[in-house]
Amino acid sequence: MLYVAWLSIIDPALNQQIRPAHLAYLNELYKKGQVVMAGPFPDGSGGLVIYRANSEDEARTLAEQDPVVAQKARTLTLKTWSPLDFPLPQ
Repeated sequence: MLYVAWLSIIDPALNQQIRPAHLAYLNELYKKGQVVMAGPFPDGSGGLVIYRANSEDEARTLAEQDPVVAQKARTLTLKTWSPLDFPLPQ
């Protein structure tokens, strides 16, 4: 199952300080197949991570262990995501 984590920056200075650890964390999860895709919003307000996990609890644990969330530089909103298969039926 896929889960989307919306990570809004609430402490820009702390976020900048923790960002290298955040990127390293996401990179490790990507290598394990637990992160599908991630990236920042162009307006600088935060970013989005798509997790692959067996349950919402597992995805929440992964997201909450992200240094930017654990150290309260960003807030976390987590949603189960069901992407559409294309082409869509007519």
